[in-house]
Amino acid sequence: MNNPNNDSAAPVIQIRDLHKAYGQLEVLKGVSMTAPRGHVISLIGSSGSGKSTLLRCCNLLENSQSGEILFDGEAVRWRGQGGDRHPADRAQVTRFRTNLSMVFQQFNLWSHMSILQNVMEAPVTVLGQNRAEVEARARDLLSKVGIGDKCDAWPAQLSGGQQQRAAIARALCMQPKALLFDEPTSALDPELQQEVVRVIKDLAAEHRTMIIVTHDMRLAADVSDHVVFLHQGLICEEGPPDRIFGAPQTERLQQFLSATMAA
Repeated sequence: MNNPNNDSAAPVIQIRDLHKAYGQLEVLKGVSMTAPRGHVISLIGSSGSGKSTLLRCCNLLENSQSGEILFDGEAVRWRGQGGDRHPADRAQVTRFRTNLSMVFQQFNLWSHMSILQNVMEAPVTVLGQNRAEVEARARDLLSKVGIGDKCDAWPAQLSGGQQQRAAIARALCMQPKALLFDEPTSALDPELQQEVVRVIKDLAAEHRTMIIVTHDMRLAADVSDHVVFLHQGLICEEGPPDRIFGAPQTERLQQFLSATMAA
């Protein structure tokens, strides 16, 4: 999936020696990773390995206790230490988050708004963009993900796969520099999963910067430039998908893939 036209600018996201604990439970034990511009990074591993926590730390939805997070080469500014550490600059947090759109497992659409209103809300309200321009973009994006005929529907009237595609359109409408997916297909039946997988594959083909937490090994193999295998809060193995899935080096990854493929 590598983009031959990528420039050598700073990676969109850099994580350096990140630590995160909940009380005595250490979830991330010094994780470092990079998301170059135009690349797709997949995070795989067993439940509890730290994948979703790492993604939420990237988007500053969780505060890490130590380590660095950089967006476009700019480091998050922190105040305090350890469990008292939090971002020091709220304007910086807002700026980072508006450029890192996150798609959650449970869709999180607003039930009192139509699908079109859901997609338009953040660009109009948070970014202050022109409503007519945002509406045109939102309609185009809903068509792009295959639900252009659902603009006036309510979330409850859509299938799970349609709701997740609406959530992806909502994330894209912010015109982010990177997309973060947290288990985008795991709440869906297998048939509906494929609707969402097709959209993600299309986005990968456009060389969009994405970090995807997934239990779907086929998705990770098909769309990734780089795969990171997390185990007990550490990166156990990482590399291009053909090596990770075709010739895993560590016994732990071999066990994980064997169990996953047999499930």
